[in-house]
Amino acid sequence: MISALATEVVITGVGVVSPIGIGRENFWSALLAGRSGVRPIRQFDAAGIPVRFAAEIEDFDPLDFVSKRKSLKLMSRDAQLGLAAARLACSDAGLREGAVDPQRFGVVLGADRNSINLVECQPIYQGCLVERHFDFNRWGSDGMAASFPLLFLKALPNMIASHVAIAADARGPNNTIHQTDVSALLAMSEAMRTIQRGAADAMIVGAASAQLNPHDYIRRCVMGIHSLRQDDPAKIMRPFDADRNGQVWGEGAAAFILERRSHAEARGATILARVLSCANSARGKAAAGQSRSGALQRAMTLAIARAGLTERGLGHVNAQGLSAVRDDPVEAQALADVVPDVPVFAPKSYFGNLGAAAGAVEMAASVLALRAGLVPATLNYERPDPACPVRNILREACAPASPTALLVNWTWVGQAAAVVLASPG
Repeated sequence: MISALATEVVITGVGVVSPIGIGRENFWSALLAGRSGVRPIRQFDAAGIPVRFAAEIEDFDPLDFVSKRKSLKLMSRDAQLGLAAARLACSDAGLREGAVDPQRFGVVLGADRNSINLVECQPIYQGCLVERHFDFNRWGSDGMAASFPLLFLKALPNMIASHVAIAADARGPNNTIHQTDVSALLAMSEAMRTIQRGAADAMIVGAASAQLNPHDYIRRCVMGIHSLRQDDPAKIMRPFDADRNGQVWGEGAAAFILERRSHAEARGATILARVLSCANSARGKAAAGQSRSGALQRAMTLAIARAGLTERGLGHVNAQGLSAVRDDPVEAQALADVVPDVPVFAPKSYFGNLGAAAGAVEMAASVLALRAGLVPATLNYERPDPACPVRNILREACAPASPTALLVNWTWVGQAAAVVLASPG
């Protein structure tokens, strides 16, 4: 049995499929250039809703990553993106056949509810129509009878990890984390502990999500959490800025190869970063006067302590930065209370909210920043908001004082997660 205390876990590969670039080099170049991935919606006709912009991935062909065309019939857009990111990560890590014992090669991925294409659902809905009115009583009979028998497999969140495991011949531990915004960091935590307890030598970890289903867009419009700006789409996402007025949703995926350091060194892999610690917390029962930022504060404090660091030992914070009117002040207060003097980078300013995948794509930004010794700027932070007491939001790219990063994500219902990364050392 390998001692968990003596097991250092490292990242040896990064794969990114995002609205600002496919592949780590394209992704990193876009960050340094300050190039936004928010643009007019193309995947569906948005004429009937007040939202006109999204963070869509351009020039993505799933056949570049899927070996058999017929496999696409069983893959949602989320799964296609996740598989592409995993393949890119494996290639980046130099994982050729035989590099890892398949029995000790696992997968942990974050996922949302996978959306089914509306065109595929059309026969089901039509089967429930009676004189142009929808009859719910026909759903289980006439509606389902018109569906493709395996259609609903595409909606299962765990199908992404299944497709990735099959493609990579990863026969070890396999799991899916389905916790919205914190999914990716929780997946990283589980993958790290899986390696540390000796259950695997290497893990594919990350998250994938496609948030561009028209049904979801309409629901968010009703909830009032979309930005309804109609001007420059690149200016919409404004984390912590006084002029923020809502979020932009998008799609994306990122995957990483995690390995026990001794395993990575034995095969001659290039180490991109070290995973120093992970922590998570929850708000618990809400009480009068209780701060919404409590869980996030605890997760950050625990992660920093477990990494053996103090605030002075952190180079930058990778913030969630939703650009949400009500939520940004909650996160800002937590940052001000725990890490008031650490420079803050908010990657969502580039590519919007990617759901469960956001934490993974954001993590890719910090891994590459540690590799380059340069943290990108946060876009569109122009007018400080007194309600968001973050002192050091990066408006220009800069070299960090320390080669370490604190990554945070949280949910509006009170879950929070934090991860501390460091350069290879």
